Amino acid sequence: MYRIGVDVGGTNTDAVVIEGKTILAAAKSPTTEDVMTGVIDSLKKVIDETGLDKSKVSAVMIGTTHFTNAVVERRHLSKTAAVRLCLPAAQCLPPMVDWPEDIRDEVGNIYWMAKGGYEFDGREISGLDEDELTGIAREIGEKGIKSVAVCSVFSPVNDDMERKAMEIMAKVLPEADFTLSSEIGRLGILERENAAIMNASLRELSHKTVGAFARALESVGLTCPYFITQNDGTLMSTEFVQSYPVLTFASGPTNSMRGASFLSGEQNAIVVDVGGTSTDVGALIKGFPRPASTTVDVGGVRTNFRMPDVYSIALGGGTKIQTDPLKIGPQSVGYRIFEEGLLFGGNQLTTTDVAVGLGLADIGDAAPAKALGEETLTEIKAEIDQMILNAVERMRVSPDPIPVLAVGGGSILIPDMVGDLPVIRPEHFAVANAVGAAIGQISGEVDRIFSLDGLTREEALAAARKEATDKAIAAGAKPESIELLDQEDVPLAYLPGNATRIRLKVVGDLDG
Repeated sequence: MYRIGVDVGGTNTDAVVIEGKTILAAAKSPTTEDVMTGVIDSLKKVIDETGLDKSKVSAVMIGTTHFTNAVVERRHLSKTAAVRLCLPAAQCLPPMVDWPEDIRDEVGNIYWMAKGGYEFDGREISGLDEDELTGIAREIGEKGIKSVAVCSVFSPVNDDMERKAMEIMAKVLPEADFTLSSEIGRLGILERENAAIMNASLRELSHKTVGAFARALESVGLTCPYFITQNDGTLMSTEFVQSYPVLTFASGPTNSMRGASFLSGEQNAIVVDVGGTSTDVGALIKGFPRPASTTVDVGGVRTNFRMPDVYSIALGGGTKIQTDPLKIGPQSVGYRIFEEGLLFGGNQLTTTDVAVGLGLADIGDAAPAKALGEETLTEIKAEIDQMILNAVERMRVSPDPIPVLAVGGGSILIPDMVGDLPVIRPEHFAVANAVGAAIGQISGEVDRIFSLDGLTREEALAAARKEATDKAIAAGAKPESIELLDQEDVPLAYLPGNATRIRLKVVGDLDG
């Protein structure tokens, strides 16, 4: 059976066909404005190259920037109602208070505060008022809003109020989509609420995107199931991504990191993925991206849901260069490099032109770049090398000489050594992102408070692992392949009942 991995980037859409651990074909096509045309083009290329029997494709895995782009570009976001359960507390800073004005206006800046919420130790701030919530639901309906984000104070400690509030409002709004903050973010009400509102505003787009991908696969004759990659290196079913589109944020860099690990065999390394527009740098631990431990800014909005620790710089194969005075980026010609780059007959100097002019790559016409002179080209390349070194050192947390894995179509820009770290360019490095999508596994995760009254620590961990394993199996993982990826338990001395917060994740192979 075959697997097909697809990754939609800002410049190129890549596709690979994998059988077992063997890559049979790889292709790149320019990302198109409608996105789907680029996906179809890449799929047709790899299918035609291999001549594979389409009925033997077990699954297609897709990494997409649709939802990140929607936030960054302030487009395709639905009007969303935010309901915070907090009164009479936590009302001095209203929902979306720290959002940039343009994105706040795009989602409507519509919110209500209602009775409810918990203290940090699990005591109620106040009970829910069913009449109050019913009235809020009626007002939401009158405004024609169908996306609702519900956030309760300290809901990661206890999510009962969020669930009950949703049940009450759903009676009035049976067709609305509800997002509960306890299912998205972690402790920290503003960041968790931000993540929930953002997720709710993307729900309508997620339904359209899932349908569009289905039509794209159908148009090339593929009838197998397909999955969307999420930002921890694992897969989401179509139903899951429709509920939690924010979990695709940063899935592109994650796919590249997972693909780099698969192609090189390295489990612990720094990955530098140079695309057409930007360079993403991240750390691999046991073959998976190191998670970010702090709040993450998405399109100017602070959030605290799970994200990989990735540092991005405006350096890619299509980055524009100004020579006098020397300035590299931040603008990029992106997928227009085939029209605007010097080596393709255009008039814009890019980083790819510099690489070709120095003999590091052999594409297009090197003459226009060479006309700048070797001294100028060498000076520009030294500045590019320094940008890469600074980014790698920023992500490095140990003096150990771990390798740098250079991937992405623009990785010809990376020198053979980055500081004191050796650089590895694995085979098929240019399509590592699509490879990372194709090898995606299924995960199950638990992040909640356990009471150790009547339970030992080991029994609580075992219960959490069983819960995470059951989630993974329900999502499509082979039971016998499931293994523990990450585990953390933190005693919460300020909570009653000898409470401990357990965060645990398991992963397993997709059940074919």
